[in-house]
Amino acid sequence: MLNYNDILNYFNERNTNASAESFNTKIKNFRLQLRGVLNKAFFLFRLSKLFA
Repeated sequence: MLNYNDILNYFNERNTNASAESFNTKIKNFRLQLRGVLNKAFFLFRLSKLFA
């Protein structure tokens, strides 16, 4: 089993990756609002200002 430790971690510590998945969804929605990314450095700058 490749995910054995991750599965046990949930039952032992009650930790999930829900916050990371939520943040990924916010980034995807932000990127869709901009209709793509032309300047990667500026995109990362905007993300750091909005979500930091």
